[in-house]
Amino acid sequence: MTTRTTGISGIALYLPPYRVDLQHWCEWTGADWEKIRQVVGTGFRLPGPQQSIYTMAANAVLRLIHQYDVDPTKVRYLGLGTESSTDNSAGAIIIKGMVDSALKALGLPALSRNCEVPEFKHACLGGIYGLKNALRFLQTDGEDSVAIVVCADKALYERGSSGEPTQGAGATALLLENDPTIASIDLCEAGTASNYRSVDFRKPLINRNGTGASPEFVDIPIYNGKYSTNCYIDEMQRALEDMYDKSGSIAIDQLRHFSAIFMHRPYQRMPETGLGMAWIFALATSQADDQQQLKKLCADANIDVDALIKELDATSDIASLAVRERITEDAFPLCSAVLKVFRRSEAFSDSVIKKIILGTEKMLELGNLYTAALPAWLAAGLEDARQKNVALDDQAILLIGYGSGDAADAIPMRMVKGWESAIEKTAFDEILTPAITLSQDQYHALRERSVDSMPKYTPHSEFVVDRIGADSGAEFQDAGIEYYRYIQ
Repeated sequence: MTTRTTGISGIALYLPPYRVDLQHWCEWTGADWEKIRQVVGTGFRLPGPQQSIYTMAANAVLRLIHQYDVDPTKVRYLGLGTESSTDNSAGAIIIKGMVDSALKALGLPALSRNCEVPEFKHACLGGIYGLKNALRFLQTDGEDSVAIVVCADKALYERGSSGEPTQGAGATALLLENDPTIASIDLCEAGTASNYRSVDFRKPLINRNGTGASPEFVDIPIYNGKYSTNCYIDEMQRALEDMYDKSGSIAIDQLRHFSAIFMHRPYQRMPETGLGMAWIFALATSQADDQQQLKKLCADANIDVDALIKELDATSDIASLAVRERITEDAFPLCSAVLKVFRRSEAFSDSVIKKIILGTEKMLELGNLYTAALPAWLAAGLEDARQKNVALDDQAILLIGYGSGDAADAIPMRMVKGWESAIEKTAFDEILTPAITLSQDQYHALRERSVDSMPKYTPHSEFVVDRIGADSGAEFQDAGIEYYRYIQ
């Protein structure tokens, strides 16, 4: 079998219409708006009573098919990445069913009957796992097909918690094929890592008091903020190290080689922290000139450079911090102290910020999309590059995916000449409308599922939840099953 170039040829997004303005949210809660603006963003979306992760996913897939003129009969792989699924049996087949019904209504053929429909779950990394599996499918028995991976999620946190401003919802669909038109991906160059991290971030299906099983799907996660940050930094670094080893390159040289870097972003500040720490890790294993930069940063932070390198060389035992007495400890205290100094330097702007600047402003409105966050940022970044005429032909780009619990992937990709024409079809800026900005009472009503208090929204060219079944008799059962309708 001849190995062909495989990668991304299209991206489409869907956002629910209900928006929370974070400046207004700060007025409601007394939070510091300037801090929220810098650390988190400017707004986020939440699904309404007629939306679910399945309708959002189907909307993104249908948009992808329309925007990129995809032949539905060629789609032989439809993967779903999510951590918000509400059916423990069916997954991507639900989306296929919806899309098939809409295509029929529009006079188009259905997706191939010979289509694989897997669902992938590993926190926010599920979509990346779906992407990797789709690329492997295209390289083996799916050579003459196209694949679609859709990531759909809703991020909800308890009102009054530190996670509340980092909520969000939406879906991102990726078109993957041989001879791609946006970017090629060779998984032989990618790095991966995983390690069990206990109480990092979980959604156990039990009552909050832990006394028994609950029949309801739990949207609100159990998480420990400082510990989760430790896990994010450590696992991302392990995936990067695997990538460095495969390339045989010096770590800092490979990071510099990438024209842009896109990472999982639960909120605005986290990619800056993650890549900043990765940069310091890379400097510690670099040549003499870069070692001098590290020594200067350590001196300014009043940190002994040998002690820092010893901290970074040590085998991290993050799991040992997963106890009540140690959960707020910093796994990398010396590195964190150096990062504070690094952030204030011109070098931080010239290296770290410059790598992750594309699409950053656009992403301030999206909030946390869990599995959909990384591909959404990729779409925003490439659209930003197109609008600013940034030359990316044949340039190396890095995707860093992460899922709590923990696992991470570092995936290099190379931009294809003429990528601008394909990415223009994404129409990223158009997905921000329509938007219905909620009042405080409306936001509370949405969180409490008070349908009567919601502002009016008229769906157009999208799927909605028409009703939810309630029968559980001996002759017929559909309790809890969502029924969908496509509104043209």
